[in-house]
Order: sequence, then C-alpha cells, then structure tokens
Amino acid sequence: MTSTTQNKYVFYTGELSLEPNTAHEIHDVLCANAAANLGFSSVLVYHNKNASIFNPNWFLNPFQPQQPNEKFVDFYNPEEHLKVLPLPMPYPIDRIQGKFTSSNTIATKYYLPFHLHRHTKIVHTRDWNFAKASVKNRIPVIFEKHHFQSTPFESEIVKSPYLQIVITQSEPVRQSLIQYGMPPEKVVWQYNGFEQSFLDRQPQEAETWRQQLLTDGRKILIVYSGALYTFKGIDLLIDVAAQLPHIQFAVTGGKESQVEAYQQIAKQKNVQNINFLGWVMPRKRLVSLFQAADLLAHPHLSGKEADFTNPVKFFQYMASGTPIVVTEILPLIPFKDSPLIATWCEPDNPQKFAQSILYALEKYPRKIEGYTDSINYARQFSWESRILKILNYVEEPMRPKIMN
Repeated sequence: MTSTTQNKYVFYTGELSLEPNTAHEIHDVLCANAAANLGFSSVLVYHNKNASIFNPNWFLNPFQPQQPNEKFVDFYNPEEHLKVLPLPMPYPIDRIQGKFTSSNTIATKYYLPFHLHRHTKIVHTRDWNFAKASVKNRIPVIFEKHHFQSTPFESEIVKSPYLQIVITQSEPVRQSLIQYGMPPEKVVWQYNGFEQSFLDRQPQEAETWRQQLLTDGRKILIVYSGALYTFKGIDLLIDVAAQLPHIQFAVTGGKESQVEAYQQIAKQKNVQNINFLGWVMPRKRLVSLFQAADLLAHPHLSGKEADFTNPVKFFQYMASGTPIVVTEILPLIPFKDSPLIATWCEPDNPQKFAQSILYALEKYPRKIEGYTDSINYARQFSWESRILKILNYVEEPMRPKIMN
C-alpha cells in the first residue's frame, strides 16, 4: 500500500553545474518547475558536491526540500513553487575513484532506498542508472532519452510495469530505443516547451535592449539564442551578418571560450555588426531580449544533429510573438503549415538565409505587442502542457496527485 507521505513527484538530474551550455540540465529544471506550477509536490533532486563532511546531519537526514538559492534562480529562472533537494556528496565521493565512492552509487544504493523511497510517488529522470534503481525499488518511472541508444536495454527493467513510459524528442531516436529492446508501446516522443514567463509582455525592458544593442545608426535587431556550435548555424549567421551590414545581430549563449572564439572569427572576417553577448544573466532577461528583436534567427545546419534536435529556443521564440526565420530541418517541418509567423529557408545557405531575413522584415514589421497568431499557437507547447501529456501515459494509480 502506498503511504500517504509518498506524494513527491521527484525529478532526478544528478549533476547540476550551473554552467553555460548545459541544455539537458535546463530541460530537467524546467520540467520540474512546470510540475510544481501545476500543483504537484515537485522536487528537483541533484548532487551537492559542496556539502561539508563536518555536517553529518545532512548526510543522515537528507530529505529536506528547500527553496532554490539566488544563484540557482538567476541561472535557471524557476518560479516560486519549485523545491530542490541537493543530496550531500562530501569528500571523498567522486574525488577518489571507485565504485563505493561514486556519487551514482551513493544516490542509487543509499539515498534512493533509505531516504527518497518513502516520500516518492513517481520518478522522472534522464539517468538510466537511477531509473533502473527506481524500478528495482518498485517506484514508478518516467524515463527520458534524447539521444540515440547504442547498447541493449535490460529486459527485466524495460518489461517491468514500474517503467511506465519513455519519452524521446524525435521519431529517429524513438526507433533507436525500440531497436535496442524498449517495448514500442512504452516509447513516445514529445516536443519540448517554453516557460510561462515568455508570454509576459515587457515593452520597457525590450526598448532598453534596443537602445543598448542598436549602434552605429542601425535600426533593425536580429537575435539568436542557444548553444554556440557550427551545426547550430553560428558560422553561417556570421556570414549572413556580413551580407547585411545595416542590420545588427546579437547572439546569446555558449561557454566563455566559445564566445571568445566566435568573436575572433567575426573579427577575422571583418564582420562588425554581430555581438556575442554570452550567457545572459539573470536568465529571465531573455524574455525582453526576444521581444526587443525585429526577427529571431534559427539557422540550424542540415546533418545528423538536425534530424533529432528539439530546440527549446524554437518554442521560446514562438511564445515571444516575434517573427522567426527558420531553417527547414526535419523536426520542425510540421510547423510549416501552422499559424506561426515565420519565414522558412533551406539549410546551409547564407545567401538564402539573408534573403529570407529581408523578406521577413518586409512582410512582418516589428510589433511591440508581438504577433498574436504565434503567441496563441505557442500556448499548447508550454512545459506545463508537456508534463500533462506525459502523465496521461502513466497508469492512474501511479500518477502523482495535485497537492495545491
């Protein structure tokens, strides 16, 4: 029988680095945040490598969900309902190599059975080891797998009724999971989502961004947000900026080393109208930055990475109500027939992308209030909607209950 205290919707993410370029961590935080917004007793569980060995109470009585600290809030921008549970991992855990000093072992063999189990209604995780340990402890599991599988799944785990559903982000990844032993009826794919804050209109903050970024007499601002990799189309965007010197481009995201490398590339190409802003902090400032733009750029290249990507920024872009210039890549093609205010462009071609920008600027002039067609269409892709869709695949007795 389930205890009345077993009411927590536990999101286990393992490591939280609070460093740029960690899309998987952001995904986990935003999923947990959405569940909390819906009224579930949501707890995000992660490893605390800074725990002191001189505070054994935390190690012996670790289940103390708390409000995230200011640094966490600035980096991930959760709302007030989310609780976090940093599991103490003091020295020598992960500092000395060995099975019994591994944080994974401590989490699955100690914290899960002795401290988390009695509070947990269901586990939601991308960590297969934690998913397996949860199944063995007879805890229902939602497992997320966003990349191709390369090793067979353990038959006794995937066939267990406690492994309720597996979530992927694209059909090719779904097929790879089935190929390696996951029952087809247990695997579905879902789009990612956007935070509710992207629906809030912030005209004054947006105007401040425009005053800050529009220099040298330029009056048009195009923004890209996301990881800084060649396959994301960053090199292509620099070439596009070179063709449109009267337009200001701003790029957010990436590690400091990547930002510096791309600044150097732009300098070598003598492209002076593209700014690399790095990781915008606090994270909530992205909302007004997207609204400040005349257009939002999605220049992803073709190739294997394009076949299974499910970019969070695409849904944030959508919710902002700002027109988008989008590369035609496989996962986004279904949106071509949607009410989304967007201009579509073939991949890998900076000339065509530049032409698409000019076309979009003429067809979709900037609106301070945003384009309502995009905003209204986006509402179905909130993180909260995604959580509810996933829970529909969970058997009713195993679902967490809304607490408030």
